[in-house]
Amino acid sequence: MKIFLLFTFLPFLLSSFKQAAASAHYDKILTHSRIRARDQGPNVCALQQVMGTKKKYFSTCRNWYQQSICGKKATVLYECCPGYMKMDGTRGCPAVAPIDHVYGTLGIVGATTTQRYSDISKLREEIEGRGSFTFFAPSNEAWDQLDSETHRNLVDNVNIELYNSLHHHMLNKRMLTKDLKNGMTLVSMYNGQKLFINHYPNGVVTVNCARIIHGNQIATNGVVHVIDRVLTSVANTIQDFIEFEDELSSFRAPAITSGVMDILGRPGHYTIFAPTNEAFEKLPRGVLERIMGDTVASEALVKFHILNTLQCSEAITGGAVYETLEGNTVEVGCDGESLTVNGVKMVKRKDIVRSNGVIHLIDQVLIPDSAKQVIELGGAQQTTFTELVAQLGLASSLRPEGQYTLLAPLNGAFSDDTLGLDQRLLKRILQNHIIKVKVGLNELYNGQELETIGGKLLRVFVYRTAVCIENSCMVRGSKEGRNGFIHIFRQIINPAEKTLHEMLRNDKRFSIFLSLVKAADLDDVLSRPGQWTLFVPTNDAFKGLTDDDKDVLIRDKNALRNILLYHLTQGVFIGSGFEPGVTNILKTIQGGKLYLKTVNDTLLVNELKSRESDLMATNGVIHVIDKLLYPAELPVGNDQLLTILKKLIKYIQIKFVRDSTFKEIPLTFYRPEIKYTRITAGGADNEEKLKKILEEEAPARKAQPTRRAQGGGARRRTRLAHS
Repeated sequence: MKIFLLFTFLPFLLSSFKQAAASAHYDKILTHSRIRARDQGPNVCALQQVMGTKKKYFSTCRNWYQQSICGKKATVLYECCPGYMKMDGTRGCPAVAPIDHVYGTLGIVGATTTQRYSDISKLREEIEGRGSFTFFAPSNEAWDQLDSETHRNLVDNVNIELYNSLHHHMLNKRMLTKDLKNGMTLVSMYNGQKLFINHYPNGVVTVNCARIIHGNQIATNGVVHVIDRVLTSVANTIQDFIEFEDELSSFRAPAITSGVMDILGRPGHYTIFAPTNEAFEKLPRGVLERIMGDTVASEALVKFHILNTLQCSEAITGGAVYETLEGNTVEVGCDGESLTVNGVKMVKRKDIVRSNGVIHLIDQVLIPDSAKQVIELGGAQQTTFTELVAQLGLASSLRPEGQYTLLAPLNGAFSDDTLGLDQRLLKRILQNHIIKVKVGLNELYNGQELETIGGKLLRVFVYRTAVCIENSCMVRGSKEGRNGFIHIFRQIINPAEKTLHEMLRNDKRFSIFLSLVKAADLDDVLSRPGQWTLFVPTNDAFKGLTDDDKDVLIRDKNALRNILLYHLTQGVFIGSGFEPGVTNILKTIQGGKLYLKTVNDTLLVNELKSRESDLMATNGVIHVIDKLLYPAELPVGNDQLLTILKKLIKYIQIKFVRDSTFKEIPLTFYRPEIKYTRITAGGADNEEKLKKILEEEAPARKAQPTRRAQGGGARRRTRLAHS
């Protein structure tokens, strides 16, 4: 029975601990401050003070080790932890602070202005007497910072205005910081006015966005928490504020038409960065009109200014990313006394507290990607591309109602030679970077073809850690706009124009390799449609090869094919598509394995550097090497052939096994082109024509008995093997 009760009660107990832990961030940070100050003696806490200000914090580990708060250098102070005090002639703070009623405790914590106002407003008798109170006591500096008119109104009418204001800072029960849970709403002792509590993970606790700077000073009849500003009453919702604030009329219009205003009238814990009329006036007229005329874009714009969490300025001690109601994120941070949004100082007025959240007025409009045209998505690293698109008249073809995908190379991809090209040629290059449809990163797949506005078809290659289009691979930074996506690429995309065979034939560097390909009857393979990766040795790889040596190679067709087909793999493998520093194993058509790796943007093939990589062909890709490749595990059984290979290959030891032979590699590993002749139905003439065609084709079929004609167009997906 006892065991049953234990297990029944245990979940409740653990749940209580979790809830307590979730609301005790202040106490955890205070504990860490004690640990940091343990060398200073008992009950000493380490604080950080922002240089040039009086602001002090029990710091998070991040701020402590960065030695800064809000980007400003912070010095370390050592003070007695709350509830303790020094004794003459002893280290640290060994004595417990005297416990007194709330009025006396105000003096102990140094809130002497609040203590004096309690005296003259006749509140003293109440907070010296029986009861259990929580007093959020403004510090002396908080009273000094109160605007002069409000301050004067309070002290001119101490028996009513000041008395009521102090009651607004009080609860009719004792609540320690561990009891002040995030999102909690408490009722003050003045006219049922509400106090909104936020307890943040960085240990900051706020009351109506006023920060508790000295907490948990126990009194005989309650507890005192010192806060950094004077509380004012909170009335109405964020919706009410926006509806009646003249400075927000430009923001009010889209908030109403999009229906977002209704959300801001409901209960919640919102933070809204509300752009002023001045902020809207800074926008280019065309941009503002387009967004306001598009209900989807205007709704996205308004929601991008709203967080579904309440972020008081005093709780922000460093940068953090928050999700907006629009779905994307903003980074909220601080720079000294100023709040920043996405790294920019733009907050004019902060901490306007309302019943369902807080408002910060900003002097810039935040435009989310979802409200931008696709050409507006380009960042600082893509300005060359976006400016050229505009200069060459292509931006006007990107209609707001259309759907596009921009493949934007980084600025560094545009060399001086490229920028100096004839404008018509440069325009054609840019057209190869604009796709006719809207395609997101998660919609791309291996073997996919994308049509550009110039009519070119671009191939997509998907690898383990990279997505490439033709010769260029993506980098991080894809964005979705109102009418399309933008993806960022390392290089300018060069669509293939020629087959592998045509590229070899048109480049004198490869003449010897091409002659061997022809002798091995492999030129047809490199001419037909397919997906191949070919490692091509330049003529330099054949230095020392005599005509007699070449004849020996050509006579042994099996040996020649084995050597050449070790340079060919099925599938298109872009050099920059490989994961850097990792060995990638590819199986060649010959059957052996190639070991590829990229180091410092250089492709290594069996540890040999590729002189030039990613030369795109319509049926594959070429990587240029200056050595002949040979499978190390493949033995040679002919003395004459061994001598020739040793001339050409010095980077590995070639095995010799007398009388061993090379295996025959039939040309069944590729699909030869099938020719079709269209015959319309009916008529004796057509029957005669068909008979003639069949007679002409028959010898060709007999001459190549090992080839199989395969119909169908099944896509072959590239797979990258990894060790």
